[in-house]
Amino acid sequence: MLDSQRDSIGVALKKLGFGLNAENVEQLELAKQELIRQKPLVMAYIVDEVKDMMIGGEAALAVVWSGEAMEVMTEAGGGFKYVVPKEGSNIWFDNMVICKTTKNKELAEKFINFMIRPEIAFKNTDYIEYSTPNIGAMEMLDEELRNNEVAYPSNKIIENCEIFLDPGDFLKEYDRVWTELKAH
Repeated sequence: MLDSQRDSIGVALKKLGFGLNAENVEQLELAKQELIRQKPLVMAYIVDEVKDMMIGGEAALAVVWSGEAMEVMTEAGGGFKYVVPKEGSNIWFDNMVICKTTKNKELAEKFINFMIRPEIAFKNTDYIEYSTPNIGAMEMLDEELRNNEVAYPSNKIIENCEIFLDPGDFLKEYDRVWTELKAH
């Protein structure tokens, strides 16, 4: 399981039929109990190590982001499948941002403009194996990758997925549940 409170609690929330952005203490408690019941089956709560564990055959099942799945499937040469649960999942995005306190906004903007040039975005996507929203870069991808539902899920898959929203002050409840789960 991911060592990420929103991701792992989100898995349990979705399994129970709730939304990823639940702001209901009872729903979070039910999710916590679900995760506690599952805990004997969990080898570890990790993040980046999951790729190596899957490729090395130490684990046969993991919650991973689609880009990580692409890397595992490429490196392992087959034998793995990426599945979005029927209950749904989260839709996530990597972002480039400029902090409002930056000392060199113009250079940061130039870097972002460089990275979103289609030929550069293509090289980045080709190297890191994460999908791209850049249409020009996407057109440069080979057809097999462009049509790969791991990297570019269909609308049917996306319909049942959600974007994590900032829970505001309710984050303290997620923190509490996560701390109690990890201590159990």
